Amino acid sequence: MPKLKTHKGTAKRIKLTSTGKLTRRRAFGGHLLSKKSKSRKRNINTTAFVTGAMAKNVRRALGI
Repeated sequence: MPKLKTHKGTAKRIKLTSTGKLTRRRAFGGHLLSKKSKSRKRNINTTAFVTGAMAKNVRRALGI
């Protein structure tokens, strides 16, 4: 079977931690921020982990 190419869009958005977990940014933080509460904006600004079936798909896209 041939090698899989890395999906570059995914590679730019998701980082692999030293323990092997996948981190991503949260959505809804790009614009229209004046109507959102401070606590909501703080939560959006934190990173999240990719888990479950989605993590399996992402690992395949990254070639891990």
